[in-house]
Amino acid sequence: MRIERPKPVGQRQWTPLTMTNAGLAFGLELALLASLCYWGFKTGSSLATRLLLGLGAPALAAAFWGLFLAAGGPRFRQPLGVEIVLKLLALLTGALALHASGRTTLAVVYAVLVVISVTVEYTAH
Repeated sequence: MRIERPKPVGQRQWTPLTMTNAGLAFGLELALLASLCYWGFKTGSSLATRLLLGLGAPALAAAFWGLFLAAGGPRFRQPLGVEIVLKLLALLTGALALHASGRTTLAVVYAVLVVISVTVEYTAH
């Protein structure tokens, strides 16, 4: 098994596995934002804190993703190992948000899907 950075979308060799994983990965990215939003609105004690957390946490995650992990080319490219760790940490933040919101089973399922997706992304060529 060889670990390498995925090629740009137009240069990839698309297989049923990589196409399915691309869809899963996009869904997991959206689920990250949704889980942070859910956590923020559930966690805040007042309307102001619910708005700040429920809208601010997903906005920060999206900004982080754009700067370091965007598929079209991040603003600040990292070495491959750092990129993989950042992607896992960013996506698994969604699992932590779900767990903190009392959705433990959903958090576990999400975390397992994240690990599978990231593994396939960097090993299936």
